[in-house]
Amino acid sequence: MDEPSITRRGAADAPSDGSSAVYAALSDAVMTARRVNVHYGDKHAVRNVNLDIGRNQVLAMIGPSGCGKSTFLRCLNRMNDTIASARVDGVITLDGSNIYDRKQDVAQLRARVGIVFQKPTPFPHSIYANVAYGPRIHGLAKSRGDMDELVQTSLARAGLWEEVKDRLSTPGTSLSGGQQQRLCIARTIAVNPEVILMDEPTSALDPIASAKIEDLIDELRANYAIAIVTHNMQQAARVSQRTAYFHMGDLVEVGPTELIFTNPQQRLTEDYITGRFG
Repeated sequence: MDEPSITRRGAADAPSDGSSAVYAALSDAVMTARRVNVHYGDKHAVRNVNLDIGRNQVLAMIGPSGCGKSTFLRCLNRMNDTIASARVDGVITLDGSNIYDRKQDVAQLRARVGIVFQKPTPFPHSIYANVAYGPRIHGLAKSRGDMDELVQTSLARAGLWEEVKDRLSTPGTSLSGGQQQRLCIARTIAVNPEVILMDEPTSALDPIASAKIEDLIDELRANYAIAIVTHNMQQAARVSQRTAYFHMGDLVEVGPTELIFTNPQQRLTEDYITGRFG
């Protein structure tokens, strides 16, 4: 499979053709995206997106189904590399370095930019092995004692330790849906990422499990930059500090969450927020 191409561009401002939201760069951005376009074959799925993920913040990406938000999210840790027809153009940086540079180790990138999917995806192994997998392959624990401590810390930070500490040898797949999702979060943070991506992380969960995940997201942002894709506007309003609205492949508007939900600057955003379409 050919590696998706990436065109180097240096402009930090929005393009003059109006195809992306007017944009002000964040001074504390961990990741930046500039003029990002994504094609799947002949389909132009994401157009000229300029967007930052801020340190110790949650960025919520909202919009109708098929608007490009999940496609854009997958650009941030090069998950689109796995799709033969995908082509990504623009510049995406992590700590100032282009993540699409040919010298970039993609496995290392995905350790630094972890992702939690819509459906919980625990490995068919024990709870302990699920969390230990990443640290083991990246050589992050020098001894069994180090690994035990790392597993406990990761499960505790994911709000799961007290529920599973007496059954670490049982399969991760034996847990409830909400517990499985928190196990996947523990697996993600076990390799000490800088950024956590979440693609509809609660859509398959009941309201109680969803509330636990939302509380966890709020706790995690003290240590990580987080980007979440959600169809649930109430969830976006609860968990995020900044919100980006996507529509038909375009980033229409991005700004502080309170402003986006109470005084959006674009008519398309207002129509979606108020339920005129969606």
